[in-house]
Amino acid sequence: MTLNDFQVKDLSISSNKDFEENKHQKSNNSHDNWNICVVMPAYNESKTIKNVIEDLKERNLNMVIIDDGSHDKTYKIAENSLYNHGSIYRHIINRGLGAALETGIKAALAKNADIIITFDADGQHDPDDIIPVCKPIMEKRADVVIGTRNFNEMPASKKFGNTVMNLITRIFYGIHVNDSQSGLRAFNRKAANVLDINSRGYGVSSEIIGEIKKYNLKVEEVEIKTIYTDYSMSKGTNLIVGLKILAKLIIDILK
Repeated sequence: MTLNDFQVKDLSISSNKDFEENKHQKSNNSHDNWNICVVMPAYNESKTIKNVIEDLKERNLNMVIIDDGSHDKTYKIAENSLYNHGSIYRHIINRGLGAALETGIKAALAKNADIIITFDADGQHDPDDIIPVCKPIMEKRADVVIGTRNFNEMPASKKFGNTVMNLITRIFYGIHVNDSQSGLRAFNRKAANVLDINSRGYGVSSEIIGEIKKYNLKVEEVEIKTIYTDYSMSKGTNLIVGLKILAKLIIDILK
Protein backbone atom coordinates (compact mmCIF):
# COMPACT_ATOMS: atom_id res chain seq x y z
CA MET A 1 0.00 0.00 0.00
CA THR A 2 1.06 3.60 -0.60
CA LEU A 3 0.05 6.79 1.15
CA ASN A 4 -2.38 7.45 -1.67
CA ASP A 5 -4.46 4.50 -0.46
CA PHE A 6 -5.52 6.38 2.68
CA GLN A 7 -7.88 9.25 3.31
CA VAL A 8 -5.74 12.26 4.18
CA LYS A 9 -6.26 15.87 5.12
CA ASP A 10 -3.21 18.13 5.07
CA LEU A 11 -3.23 20.93 7.64
CA SER A 12 0.50 21.49 7.57
CA ILE A 13 2.49 24.52 8.55
CA SER A 14 3.67 26.10 5.33
CA SER A 15 6.65 28.03 6.67
CA ASN A 16 8.33 29.36 9.78
CA LYS A 17 6.32 32.54 9.26
CA ASP A 18 3.26 30.63 10.41
CA PHE A 19 4.94 30.16 13.77
CA GLU A 20 5.90 33.80 14.08
CA GLU A 21 2.47 35.17 13.29
CA ASN A 22 0.55 32.92 15.66
CA LYS A 23 0.47 34.84 18.93
CA HIS A 24 -0.75 31.76 20.78
CA GLN A 25 2.36 29.73 19.91
CA LYS A 26 5.29 29.44 22.30
CA SER A 27 8.71 30.15 20.82
CA ASN A 28 11.10 27.21 20.93
CA ASN A 29 14.36 28.02 19.19
CA SER A 30 15.93 24.69 20.12
CA HIS A 31 14.53 23.02 17.02
CA ASP A 32 14.21 25.94 14.57
CA ASN A 33 16.78 24.46 12.18
CA TRP A 34 15.31 20.97 12.25
CA ASN A 35 12.19 19.66 10.55
CA ILE A 36 10.78 17.57 13.39
CA CYS A 37 7.62 15.61 12.67
CA VAL A 38 5.58 13.96 15.42
CA VAL A 39 3.89 10.75 14.25
CA MET A 40 0.87 9.98 16.42
CA PRO A 41 -1.17 6.78 15.94
CA ALA A 42 -4.65 7.08 17.41
CA TYR A 43 -7.38 4.50 17.91
CA ASN A 44 -10.50 5.61 19.80
CA GLU A 45 -8.64 8.41 21.59
CA SER A 46 -11.41 11.03 21.60
CA LYS A 47 -10.97 11.56 25.37
CA THR A 48 -7.37 12.70 25.13
CA ILE A 49 -6.29 13.60 21.60
CA LYS A 50 -7.39 17.23 21.67
CA ASN A 51 -5.26 18.07 24.71
CA VAL A 52 -2.29 16.16 23.29
CA ILE A 53 -2.51 18.06 20.00
CA GLU A 54 -2.87 21.42 21.76
CA ASP A 55 0.23 20.70 23.87
CA LEU A 56 2.25 19.91 20.75
CA LYS A 57 0.95 22.97 18.91
CA GLU A 58 2.12 25.17 21.79
CA ARG A 59 5.62 23.84 21.14
CA ASN A 60 5.48 24.58 17.41
CA LEU A 61 5.65 20.92 16.41
CA ASN A 62 4.28 19.59 13.16
CA MET A 63 2.28 16.36 13.32
CA VAL A 64 1.18 13.40 11.27
CA ILE A 65 -1.83 11.81 12.95
CA ILE A 66 -3.04 8.38 11.89
CA ASP A 67 -6.61 7.57 12.85
CA ASP A 68 -6.44 3.78 12.81
CA GLY A 69 -10.08 3.04 12.07
CA SER A 70 -11.53 4.66 15.20
CA HIS A 71 -15.21 4.19 15.97
CA ASP A 72 -15.49 7.34 18.08
CA LYS A 73 -14.89 11.01 17.23
CA THR A 74 -11.08 10.80 17.18
CA TYR A 75 -10.78 11.83 13.54
CA LYS A 76 -13.15 14.80 13.77
CA ILE A 77 -11.62 16.09 16.99
CA ALA A 78 -8.10 15.80 15.56
CA GLU A 79 -9.16 17.49 12.33
CA ASN A 80 -10.66 20.43 14.22
CA SER A 81 -7.70 20.71 16.61
CA LEU A 82 -4.77 20.30 14.25
CA TYR A 83 -5.20 23.64 12.46
CA ASN A 84 -2.12 24.46 10.39
CA HIS A 85 0.09 21.98 12.22
CA GLY A 86 0.11 18.82 10.12
CA SER A 87 -1.84 16.11 8.35
CA ILE A 88 -4.34 13.42 9.29
CA TYR A 89 -4.34 10.00 7.67
CA ARG A 90 -7.23 7.64 8.15
CA HIS A 91 -7.28 3.86 7.98
CA ILE A 92 -10.79 2.81 7.04
CA ILE A 93 -10.47 -0.24 9.30
CA ASN A 94 -8.38 -0.81 12.41
CA ARG A 95 -5.05 -2.19 11.16
CA GLY A 96 -3.03 -2.07 14.37
CA LEU A 97 -0.22 -0.01 15.87
CA GLY A 98 2.42 -1.35 13.50
CA ALA A 99 0.45 -0.44 10.41
CA ALA A 100 -0.36 3.01 11.81
CA LEU A 101 3.31 3.69 12.55
CA GLU A 102 4.27 2.52 9.07
CA THR A 103 1.78 4.92 7.49
CA GLY A 104 2.92 7.79 9.72
CA ILE A 105 6.65 7.26 9.17
CA LYS A 106 6.20 7.09 5.39
CA ALA A 107 4.17 10.29 5.50
CA ALA A 108 6.78 12.07 7.63
CA LEU A 109 9.54 11.03 5.23
CA ALA A 110 7.47 12.34 2.32
CA LYS A 111 7.29 15.67 4.18
CA ASN A 112 11.11 15.73 4.34
CA ALA A 113 11.27 15.36 8.11
CA ASP A 114 14.81 15.44 9.53
CA ILE A 115 13.72 13.75 12.76
CA ILE A 116 10.62 11.62 13.23
CA ILE A 117 9.17 11.29 16.72
CA THR A 118 6.61 8.62 17.61
CA PHE A 119 4.24 9.83 20.31
CA ASP A 120 1.23 8.22 21.98
CA ALA A 121 -2.19 9.86 21.77
CA ASP A 122 -3.40 8.77 25.21
CA GLY A 123 -1.71 11.59 27.13
CA GLN A 124 0.98 9.50 28.84
CA HIS A 125 3.93 11.40 27.32
CA ASP A 126 5.25 14.78 28.40
CA PRO A 127 5.78 16.90 25.25
CA ASP A 128 8.68 18.65 26.99
CA ASP A 129 10.61 15.39 26.60
CA ILE A 130 10.56 15.59 22.79
CA ILE A 131 13.53 17.92 22.28
CA PRO A 132 15.75 16.10 24.84
CA VAL A 133 14.95 12.83 23.05
CA CYS A 134 15.86 14.45 19.72
CA LYS A 135 19.13 15.91 21.03
CA PRO A 136 21.39 12.83 20.47
CA ILE A 137 20.28 12.84 16.82
CA MET A 138 20.82 16.58 16.50
CA GLU A 139 24.32 16.09 17.87
CA LYS A 140 24.89 13.18 15.45
CA ARG A 141 25.50 10.72 18.28
CA ALA A 142 22.55 8.46 17.41
CA ASP A 143 20.29 7.29 14.59
CA VAL A 144 17.56 6.19 16.99
CA VAL A 145 16.73 7.42 20.48
CA ILE A 146 14.42 5.59 22.86
CA GLY A 147 12.60 7.55 25.53
CA THR A 148 13.04 5.30 28.56
CA ARG A 149 10.46 5.26 31.32
CA ASN A 150 11.50 4.94 34.96
CA PHE A 151 10.47 1.39 35.89
CA ASN A 152 10.71 2.24 39.61
CA GLU A 153 7.83 4.67 39.12
CA MET A 154 5.83 2.32 36.89
CA PRO A 155 2.67 0.74 38.37
CA ALA A 156 3.22 -2.94 39.18
CA SER A 157 0.88 -4.27 36.49
CA LYS A 158 2.73 -2.32 33.81
CA LYS A 159 6.20 -2.99 35.23
CA PHE A 160 5.82 -6.75 35.08
CA GLY A 161 4.50 -6.80 31.52
CA ASN A 162 7.18 -4.41 30.27
CA THR A 163 9.95 -6.31 32.06
CA VAL A 164 8.79 -9.52 30.38
CA MET A 165 8.78 -7.77 27.00
CA ASN A 166 12.34 -6.51 27.56
CA LEU A 167 13.40 -10.11 28.16
CA ILE A 168 11.47 -11.40 25.12
CA THR A 169 12.98 -8.68 22.93
CA ARG A 170 16.49 -9.59 24.09
CA ILE A 171 15.93 -13.32 23.48
CA PHE A 172 14.36 -13.00 20.04
CA TYR A 173 16.28 -10.02 18.67
CA GLY A 174 19.59 -10.27 20.54
CA ILE A 175 19.69 -6.69 21.73
CA HIS A 176 19.08 -5.24 25.19
CA VAL A 177 17.43 -1.90 25.80
CA ASN A 178 15.99 -0.64 29.06
CA ASP A 179 12.52 0.05 27.66
CA SER A 180 11.70 -1.98 24.56
CA GLN A 181 8.03 -0.98 24.59
CA SER A 182 8.34 2.79 24.90
CA GLY A 183 6.09 4.70 22.52
CA LEU A 184 8.27 7.83 22.57
CA ARG A 185 11.15 7.35 20.13
CA ALA A 186 13.11 9.47 17.68
CA PHE A 187 14.50 8.42 14.30
CA ASN A 188 16.72 10.23 11.85
CA ARG A 189 16.00 9.85 8.11
CA LYS A 190 18.57 7.10 7.71
CA ALA A 191 16.89 4.96 10.37
CA ALA A 192 13.34 5.73 9.25
CA ASN A 193 14.16 4.80 5.66
CA VAL A 194 15.53 1.35 6.48
CA LEU A 195 12.81 0.27 8.92
CA ASP A 196 10.91 -2.71 7.54
CA ILE A 197 7.75 -2.96 9.64
CA ASN A 198 5.80 -6.20 9.31
CA SER A 199 4.09 -6.50 12.67
CA ARG A 200 0.59 -5.06 12.65
CA GLY A 201 0.08 -4.84 16.40
CA TYR A 202 2.07 -4.01 19.57
CA GLY A 203 4.79 -6.44 18.49
CA VAL A 204 6.09 -3.59 16.33
CA SER A 205 7.84 -2.07 19.35
CA SER A 206 10.11 -5.10 19.71
CA GLU A 207 10.40 -5.52 15.94
CA ILE A 208 11.85 -2.01 15.61
CA ILE A 209 14.48 -2.90 18.24
CA GLY A 210 15.40 -5.84 16.02
CA GLU A 211 15.70 -3.50 13.03
CA ILE A 212 18.12 -1.33 15.01
CA LYS A 213 20.43 -4.32 15.41
CA LYS A 214 19.90 -5.60 11.85
CA TYR A 215 21.02 -2.32 10.30
CA ASN A 216 23.66 -1.53 12.94
CA LEU A 217 21.98 1.74 13.83
CA LYS A 218 23.41 3.85 16.63
CA VAL A 219 20.96 3.95 19.52
CA GLU A 220 20.80 5.95 22.73
CA GLU A 221 18.28 6.02 25.56
CA VAL A 222 17.03 9.15 27.31
CA GLU A 223 14.95 8.99 30.49
CA ILE A 224 11.47 10.45 30.10
CA LYS A 225 8.57 11.31 32.33
CA THR A 226 5.41 9.23 32.10
CA ILE A 227 1.98 10.53 33.07
CA TYR A 228 -0.03 7.64 34.50
CA THR A 229 -3.81 8.01 34.53
CA ASP A 230 -6.56 5.41 34.74
CA TYR A 231 -7.09 5.98 31.03
CA SER A 232 -3.45 5.60 29.95
CA MET A 233 -3.09 2.58 32.24
CA SER A 234 -5.75 0.80 30.20
CA LYS A 235 -3.59 1.13 27.08
CA GLY A 236 -0.32 -0.39 25.91
CA THR A 237 1.62 -3.44 27.02
CA ASN A 238 0.54 -5.63 29.92
CA LEU A 239 1.13 -9.32 30.64
CA ILE A 240 -1.69 -10.49 28.34
CA VAL A 241 -0.44 -8.36 25.46
CA GLY A 242 3.08 -9.61 26.13
CA LEU A 243 2.01 -13.25 25.95
CA LYS A 244 0.20 -12.60 22.67
CA ILE A 245 3.34 -10.98 21.23
CA LEU A 246 5.44 -13.93 22.43
CA ALA A 247 3.07 -16.41 20.75
CA LYS A 248 3.21 -14.44 17.50
CA LEU A 249 7.02 -14.35 17.56
CA ILE A 250 7.18 -18.11 18.06
CA ILE A 251 4.71 -18.74 15.24
CA ASP A 252 6.71 -16.48 12.91
CA ILE A 253 9.93 -18.35 13.69
CA LEU A 254 8.30 -21.75 13.06
CA LYS A 255 6.85 -20.73 9.68
